[in-house]
Amino acid sequence: MGFKKLLASLGAGGASVETVLTEANVVPGGVVQGEVRIQGGNVDQQIEALSVGLQARVEVEGNDQETKQDIEFTKQRLGGAFELKANAVHAVPFGLDIPWETPITHFAGRQLHGMNIGVTTELEIARAVDSGDLDPVNVHPLPAQQAVLDAFGQLGFRFKSADMERGHIRGTRQKLPFYQEIEFFPPEQYRGLNQVELTFVADDREMDVVLEMDKKPGLFSEGSDSYKSFKVGLHDYQGTDWAAYLNEWLSQVGSKRNWF
Repeated sequence: MGFKKLLASLGAGGASVETVLTEANVVPGGVVQGEVRIQGGNVDQQIEALSVGLQARVEVEGNDQETKQDIEFTKQRLGGAFELKANAVHAVPFGLDIPWETPITHFAGRQLHGMNIGVTTELEIARAVDSGDLDPVNVHPLPAQQAVLDAFGQLGFRFKSADMERGHIRGTRQKLPFYQEIEFFPPEQYRGLNQVELTFVADDREMDVVLEMDKKPGLFSEGSDSYKSFKVGLHDYQGTDWAAYLNEWLSQVGSKRNWF
């Protein structure tokens, strides 16, 4: 983004700020590198605090309605207070850690629609705080996540949509206040299914993979969901045929319920 004038309500002398990401492509557990550049105004100003963080726009359900909420899920302060001289440019480099649970925003060479994740910049002057624009970050799958996603593709599943929802999935290692769901359309061989939803919850060693199988509503019954969760090591996932593993579970559940 270009320089943005901050704290205009404070009158003349307001600083402006620009955040530049040197590499916007990352994976969970990685680091976003960048630099915050602050342009001084007409007078010297005391900068009390400068920080960067990661923000996601998530869905919040309640009172029979769905709203969107911006959640900052990590934050890093960049040094202490300093004086910004008039018309001077003060540059502060940073490396912002990406939490292992961070949802992916890109898959199979495409950006997942609705995945709004980016770096926020916050500048504090004279006890007033103003934030800059969101600088998008492209979060790509970890190799273990890619292996599971590829397995769905090998079975003929097609990407439908993705979203981020506020809440917690019980029985997982989740620490963030929200999680991602990636939805797939099933191929013809799973004709009793409406869709399958996939969630990753990772840490630095392994990840929980949570699947939700959505059955098509029948003539005399409403749709029902079946769930499965399993753990995948981030460094020893190569020994499993994930397409065969997923197909076996889908086929077992489907045949027991006469879906397929």
